[in-house]
Parts: sequence; structure tokens; C-alpha cells
Amino acid sequence: MKKKNKNETEIELKDADELEEFDDIEDFEEDGQLSIDVYQDASSVYIKSTIAGVEPEDIDISFDNDMITIRGKRSQDKTIREEDYFYQECYWGGFSRSIILPVDVQEDKIKATIRNGILTIELPKAKKRDINISVQDDN
Repeated sequence: MKKKNKNETEIELKDADELEEFDDIEDFEEDGQLSIDVYQDASSVYIKSTIAGVEPEDIDISFDNDMITIRGKRSQDKTIREEDYFYQECYWGGFSRSIILPVDVQEDKIKATIRNGILTIELPKAKKRDINISVQDDN
């Protein structure tokens, strides 16, 4: 993890193999689904999500083929007793979301940052190359 500036933290992208120990955490038995926005500009695809209250070290992002997976956990303040709540609408615990990307991306250039409780993942689009295929006569 690298500090970007006062309010922005870079998130490390993990390989799927590196997430094995993360999978063993018992908090992930019943993951909630992370709400996201996915959009593009001419050069990149972006994924944004509100993840207030989640520390960067509690987020893992993996990329495999054309799918990106975001997993993490939001810890609840354990000092509040259940009977003291009037409303309890916030989601606490593990969450995950997998997205199949609509375009090819340069996986070695994916960047993820958190700023003011907003996770932003930038996935630079891969350049398409024209491939000429010659046709041979089999006669």
C-alpha cells in the first residue's frame, strides 16, 4: 500500500492465488453484495463504490482473465448492545462483488485508490491490434 496524498490511499491489486488466506477469514461466510458504478472514457474503464468505514488493508482486489473481484469487510463497533439500537440499516461484515469486464484491459496497469470513502479502480483499456490472416490454397 502506498500513500498518494492526505486523503487518497492506493490499494494493492492481488493475484487470485494470493487471496487464499483471505478466503479463510470466517467473516466472509455470508458476503453482502457491494454496490458499484462502472463506466468508461476513451482510455479506461472505471469502477467506483462507496466503502466508508473500510480500511485499505481490509480490501482485496483480484483480476483473472476478464473478471475483477472486490472483497472486503466492514467492522462494526462491538461496544453497542443489540437492544440499544432504534434502527440498524448499515451493512456490517464481509462483502464482495465480481464484475465481468466488457472490454480487454491492461492488467499490469490497473490502479485502485480510496479517497473520502470512495473506492475507485481504473482499468486502462488494451489496444486492439489488427491481425492479417493469409489464406492458403489447399488444392
